[in-house]
This record gives sequence, structure tokens and C-alpha cells, in this order.
Amino acid sequence: MSNSQMTDAQELSTEFEAQNPGTKLKFVTLSENQARAKITMSTAMGGSEFDVVMISNFETPQWARDGWLRNLSDYAEQTPGYDQDDFIPSLRESLSYEGDMYAVPFYGESSFLMYRKDLFEQAGIEVDQSPGYQPQWQEVADWARTLQTPQRAGICLRGKPGWGEVLAPLNTVINTFGGRWFDEQWNAQLDSPEVKRAVNFYVDLLDDAGELGASSTGFQECANLFGQGQTAMWYDATSAVSVLEDPQSYPDLVGKIGYLPAPVAEKPDSGWLYTWALGIPKAAKNPDGAWDFISWMTDKDYMRLVGEELGWARVPPGSRTSTYTELPEYEAISESYGPLTLRSIENADPEQPTVQPVPYTGVQFVGIPEFQDLGTRVSQQISAAIAGQKSVDDALAQAQEYAEVVGRTYQEK
Repeated sequence: MSNSQMTDAQELSTEFEAQNPGTKLKFVTLSENQARAKITMSTAMGGSEFDVVMISNFETPQWARDGWLRNLSDYAEQTPGYDQDDFIPSLRESLSYEGDMYAVPFYGESSFLMYRKDLFEQAGIEVDQSPGYQPQWQEVADWARTLQTPQRAGICLRGKPGWGEVLAPLNTVINTFGGRWFDEQWNAQLDSPEVKRAVNFYVDLLDDAGELGASSTGFQECANLFGQGQTAMWYDATSAVSVLEDPQSYPDLVGKIGYLPAPVAEKPDSGWLYTWALGIPKAAKNPDGAWDFISWMTDKDYMRLVGEELGWARVPPGSRTSTYTELPEYEAISESYGPLTLRSIENADPEQPTVQPVPYTGVQFVGIPEFQDLGTRVSQQISAAIAGQKSVDDALAQAQEYAEVVGRTYQEK
């Protein structure tokens, strides 16, 4: 994956090679959509081209059930000082199958709202700072429309096709607006009034106060826009702080960013739960060497190494509890976002992600194998609506047809 945390790991990998003479690392870096496709194909086919794969809590339990991954709890228990119990419980559980971990988190995330405190102050917008406050989506939309100028978007939201791109933030909006993908009998619900209201809200907000070219904007593009002062707000992953709060990346932003919990409508605690994690395919040629690298890259000592070598703001967030309790340097620098990140991850509930009951797990995804294809198809419809190529109703009518096909396969089981 070509994210900042992975780039840092590649930069520091010479340390691992120095500690393990004779070991040579080779990284294959792809965009998110490309990486998902290549890793899934290789692992599903029993390919041995990768000893280590970067996967998420979407794939891990499914692939563990299908026998595609090695059990990493066995390795962790035999590695002195590794302390797998230090991983944040919600993440550890999301990467487990029948009580054992089949991938270990490199970094974890929920989602929150990032905003420019200086721009809010200039606009006379006062933000409730009381404990437990959760902004309402309508309130956020009002802020965005107030803050928009010809040179600056009021808010940046993903619109790029991909189940891990536009659907990540949009699904949290659908959930908190009372929508769901399927009811308890696996009847598709993407043309329901609740989903239509949520998607129309999202598309209208982008149209009124979002970034230009939103239908091709993903995580990285929004990070660039926010970092360069071209948007006043950004709703996205809590892990964005690794770049935004790094003085080397955006020195002009230090101290100017405020953080709020994921906005809500009906359902509270609407933030997602996600982790980029490391696993070992069943067919890996060198599983023991793979574990040596994985355990180095996800250990407590690695967190300190990143902080000391690259800067404390770049420590991989949201994976280990000790990052927030045993690293005073990180605790000091992350005062404005660290506690909220931890709280958001702990409060995310993939078992009950929606207002009404559902037969699936997952907050910003539906935890079934078919979702890779279904989510991609639906995301293309949503992106087309964001681009103005079709109406939201037409996009959701097509999405509903896609979902009905998947729902029937579960009704027949």
C-alpha cells in the first residue's frame, strides 16, 4: 500500500535487514484498489509470490475461515515480549477467527472530522468542546456552506469509485441516517427512503460545498487538499494525523487542526473500524522469515523507532494501547487527537453498525466475500451521481439490483 505509514516502514526496513543478516526485503507497492485485487487473486489461488500481505479486517476473518492464512497467534505466543494482548481489543477481535489472530495490525483507525480552527474562528463559528459532543451532519453541512469560497472547498469527502474509497465515509453516513444494505432476511435495502436520504445528503453537500472533481477524489487527494489549505474540513480516517500533524509535511498546519467525533444523524458513534494489518498466506515460501519481519514491524519497539527516527507524529496510530499509555513523547504531541482516536476505535461497533438490525457485520463495509465486487459496482454508481452523470435515484435503483442478486444467494442458503 502506498500510504505514509508503509512508506515510513520501507524507509526504516534497513534496520531490520541489519538485524537479520542475509535477509533481503522486496516491497511491492500499489494503489489501494490495485493492491486489493492482486493480493486477493494471489492468496485465493494459493500463490506463493508474497510471504507477507497487507490486508484488513474485512479480508482476515473470511480468509482465515477459508484456510488461506496462517494462524499468527501461535507465532505471537512464542515471540518473547511481543504482547499480542496489547493490541486494542476491538481491532484484535476484528482480525481473529475462532479466537486466534490471523493478521496483526500495523495501524488502526476509526473516522473523525478534521477542521481548520483558524478558519472557523475567522468565520465566527463556535464549536462545542464539551465532553461527549458529537456534531450533527446537518450542522457540518451548514459549516461547509459557510466556509466555502471560490478558492477553497468547505469540506472534502471521498467520491472516488472503490468499496474502500467512496463507500468508506458514505456507509457511515448511511448507517447513522438509519439506512442499511440488507434487512435481517437479506432483502436489499439500497432504494429505501433512509438510504436515499443519506446519499442525497452526501451528493448535495459535495455539489454545494465540496472539492472540485469530487468523483475522482480519494483519501490521498483529500489529504493533499486539506494539507494545502484548499478545504476547511475533511471527514475521513483518524490515521490521517500521521501526515497532517507531521511538521516536515505541513509545517503551516501545526496547531491549526481541530478534531471532532464522526458526525451523526440518528445513530451515535458512527465512526468506522478499520485496520491495515499484516498476514502470511498459507502458501508463503518463508513463513518463519515472514513472521520475523511482521513481528518487527508491529512491535512496541517499532513505534519508538519511528518516533525517534522520523518524528513522533508519524508513529503508526491506533494499533497498540501502549502507544497511548507508555510513550510520553507521543502522548504529548497527540494531545488533540490521540484520546479521540482511541475512543473512536473502542466505540466503533461492527456487530451492530446500523439503527435497524442487519444480518452482517462491518461498519463501512458488509462483511461478506461478495462485497468486494458488489461494493465496487455500487461505488461506481455513486461516483457517477457525484459527477452529475445520473441522478441519485437512478444510481440507487441500479445498486439495488446488484444487491438483490447477492441477497438472494443468502436467502437460498
